[in-house]
Amino acid sequence: MISHLSKVARRTFSSTSRAEIKKIGVIGMGSMGHGIVQLSAQNGYEVVAVDLDQKVIDHAMGAINGSLDKLQAKGKLTEEAVATARANIVTSTDVGAAAEDCDLIIEAIVENLPIKLDFYKNLGSITKSGQILASNTSSFPIGDMAAASGRPEDVCGLHYFNPVQIMKLVEIVSTEHTSQDTIDRVTKYVEQTGKVGVPCGDSPGFIVNRLLVPYIVQGVAMVARGDAKPDDIDLAMRLGAGHPMGPITLSDYVGNDINLAVMKGWVEKYPDDPAFQVPEAMALLEEMVAANKLGRKTGEGFFKWNGNKRAD
Repeated sequence: MISHLSKVARRTFSSTSRAEIKKIGVIGMGSMGHGIVQLSAQNGYEVVAVDLDQKVIDHAMGAINGSLDKLQAKGKLTEEAVATARANIVTSTDVGAAAEDCDLIIEAIVENLPIKLDFYKNLGSITKSGQILASNTSSFPIGDMAAASGRPEDVCGLHYFNPVQIMKLVEIVSTEHTSQDTIDRVTKYVEQTGKVGVPCGDSPGFIVNRLLVPYIVQGVAMVARGDAKPDDIDLAMRLGAGHPMGPITLSDYVGNDINLAVMKGWVEKYPDDPAFQVPEAMALLEEMVAANKLGRKTGEGFFKWNGNKRAD
C-alpha cells in the first residue's frame, strides 16, 4: 500500500507523455456521460458521444444544446464558442467504430459491475495498446475492470462529480498496473478542461465517496435507531461541522437506492471492514427503496422534494 501511494504521489509531478490526447470517446449518455461530452467539446476536443440507444443519445444532445444555449445567453460563452463546441461532437451507436481512433475512451455506463466487466473485456479486444480506457465509476474497483480489459496498463479511473460542467474535482485513480504514461496523459487532459485532478489509489470509493457514503449511512443509522430526527441531524451537522448539507438530505439528494447499492457492494467485497457494517441503516434504506422513496428523483425520500429542492 505504501509503495503504491508513493507511486501515485510521484506521478503527480511527471510531465512526460507519449502522445497528447486529442480525440475523446464517451460511452454511456446518462447525465454524467453527456456532461463529460459537453465539457470536452467546450474545451476544444473532438468528441464521439456513444450509446446503444439512439433515443438516449437524442435526449443527451438535447440537454447539451440546452446547456450551451444557457451559457451563451448568460454571456459565459460566445456564439462562436458554442458553434465550435457543437461542431466538435459527433454521435454513434456503434462502440467499435466510435472507439477506433480515440486517444481516450471514458466509460460512463450503468453502475453494475458484471455489465462493466463484460464491457471492458470487449473494449480491450476492439481497441489497441496506447488507447486509454477510463471509468467514471463512483464505487467499483478500477483494478477489476483493468484486468477484464487485458490491458491494465492503459486503464485508470476518471471520477467526475455531478453536475460535471460545474463541479471542479476529478479523482484520477490508478491501480498498481496503470502506466506512468496513462496517468500523465489523462492528468493533462483534466487540466486542459479546467478541472482539478486529484490522484489517488484504487481504494473503495476512492477519496470522496470512501468518506462520504459511510458518513451518510451513519446518519441514516441514527434515524433508524431513533437517536435523533432527520432534520435535527442535518441541522447539527450544518451548524456544528460547517457542512452545507446534512447527511439525511444528502442521502435523498444522491439517491437512497444509490447509497444502498454502494454499501451492499462494499459489504460483499470487504466483509471485514467495520466501516461498512451498519445493518440498521441498511435495513431502513431497503425499506425506503422498496417503497420507491429514493429521494429527489422520485419526489419523496426522508423528505419531500420538488425537483432539486426540498419541498418541506
